[in-house]
Amino acid sequence: MSQPVAPQTAIIVGASRGIGAALARELARGGYTLGLLSRNQEQLHQLAAELRSTYSTHVETGSLDVCDQASVAPTLQHLFQIFGQVDLVIVNSGVAGARKAGDGNIAEDRRIIETNLLGAIAVIDVAMAQFKQQGSGHLVGISSVSANFAIPGSGAYSASKAALTNYLEALRLEVTKFKIAITIVHPGFVNTDIAPGMEKYPFVATPENVAREIANGIAKKKKNIVVPRLPWGLIMPVLRLIPDSIKTRVF
Repeated sequence: MSQPVAPQTAIIVGASRGIGAALARELARGGYTLGLLSRNQEQLHQLAAELRSTYSTHVETGSLDVCDQASVAPTLQHLFQIFGQVDLVIVNSGVAGARKAGDGNIAEDRRIIETNLLGAIAVIDVAMAQFKQQGSGHLVGISSVSANFAIPGSGAYSASKAALTNYLEALRLEVTKFKIAITIVHPGFVNTDIAPGMEKYPFVATPENVAREIANGIAKKKKNIVVPRLPWGLIMPVLRLIPDSIKTRVF
C-alpha cells in the first residue's frame, strides 16, 4: 500500500487475527496511525508491539466484544477522543459456524447473527455519528461472497453477510450528502483460524494477499471490493445463476 498523502488514522474492529491483523500490517506499512480493537487481548497486544517495532507507528488498543452492545459506543468514543480525527473505520468483527437445520441448536445461529450483523451495526452507528460530526470519513464493512452464494450448512453465516451487505448499501444512499465513503468488501474463501477446513474449498487465499487487495481498494475509495479479484471478481456476478445441483456437489 502506498503512503497516504497526509498522516491518517484508522480503527479496525476485529483486528487480532486473520484479515483484521493482516490489514493492520498493511495500513501500518502505509503510514497510518491505528486503533485496534478485539476480544483477544493477548494476540492484539502482540500485534500492536510488532507494528510499533516494525513500522514505528502509533498504535492504541482496546478490548471490545461487539455483542456487548452497551460497551461499543464508549470503547470507540475513547479512541475518537485520543485521535481527534478518525479517517477510516473497518468493521471486521465476525464469526463463522456451521450447522444443519433441525438439530435444535438455534443458539449457534443467534451467536453468528448477533456478531456478524447486530454487532457490526452497533459499530457502524457509532462510526457514522463521528463521521457526521467531523464532516468526513470512510467506513469499510467486511462482508463475504457468501452474501450472494449461500453455502449448505452455513445458512446463518450467509444470511448475516447478505443482511450486512444490504445494510451497507442502504447506508451508502443515506450518506450521499455527506463526505462519507462506504466500501463493502466481499472476500472469497480465506485461510484463517476462525474458519478451519478451508482447504476443501476452491480458490482459497491467504489473509495477507486479501489484505493487500483490500488496502489498495481502500486507497481508491472503491464502493465494492471482491477479493481475490481473480477469480471471485469474475465469478461473483454470476454466483446466483449456478444451479443447485452444482452447488451441492461442490459444497
